[in-house]
Amino acid sequence: MRVAELPQITAEILMRLRVRAPRVHCVTNSVAQAFTANVLLAVGAVPSMTLSPDEIGAFVARADALLVNLGTFDAERRDAVAAALEVAGEARMPWVLDPVFIDRSEPRAEYARALAAQKPSAIRLNAAEFAALSGGAEAAPAALSRYALDTLAVVALTGTVDRVTDGAQQVTIENGHPLMAKVTAMGCAASALNAAFLSVESDAFRASAAALLTFGVAGGIAGERATGPGSFASAIIDVLYALDAKALDQKARVR
Repeated sequence: MRVAELPQITAEILMRLRVRAPRVHCVTNSVAQAFTANVLLAVGAVPSMTLSPDEIGAFVARADALLVNLGTFDAERRDAVAAALEVAGEARMPWVLDPVFIDRSEPRAEYARALAAQKPSAIRLNAAEFAALSGGAEAAPAALSRYALDTLAVVALTGTVDRVTDGAQQVTIENGHPLMAKVTAMGCAASALNAAFLSVESDAFRASAAALLTFGVAGGIAGERATGPGSFASAIIDVLYALDAKALDQKARVR
């Protein structure tokens, strides 16, 4: 993929997503559920969130992609993840690992490393989480590429600058807005968006890069309209709903 083509590729994937309305099952924390669901709905996906052991298997079986967000690190969630991954594995379903806050707790980091060995399609995380997941490596381009090759997962690193790599290809995305760091669940929603894009695009590198570009461009536009974190949270959902090829082409800052 040529980096210059990413805005066009993103617009095309986003159009497919809106047409197909894929189901995305999210194992995520309670703080993030509502915002994550609204982000998915805004781009045309259909979210589900149940953790119940009686039904999570059925929900995942009917989904097109899965998000595994560590969220609140409790027994119920771990049981739900195990059940969800069993079904996703049998269906060869794309799934995204979001190892949230693993830099805060070694048991959480150890659990995330075990999940990373179960072949996620993509891992969406920040620099501190990458260091914890990779055993202390700084989130430099070479380290990200090595980790992607080791896990066979696309690494989608978000921050002031986003980097996406599958080990062979890499793209840097310089979109977004500072207010994105002031709204809870923003990273969780980005991971869910990554899963949604994977549900309609088999190339995990393209899907992950397109998802982060979509979120970054939407964040930048929302930031121009917002007066603070509260209005920003509403604005980014509105922008995602209306985002089109023209805005992606005009606003994308990729290299």
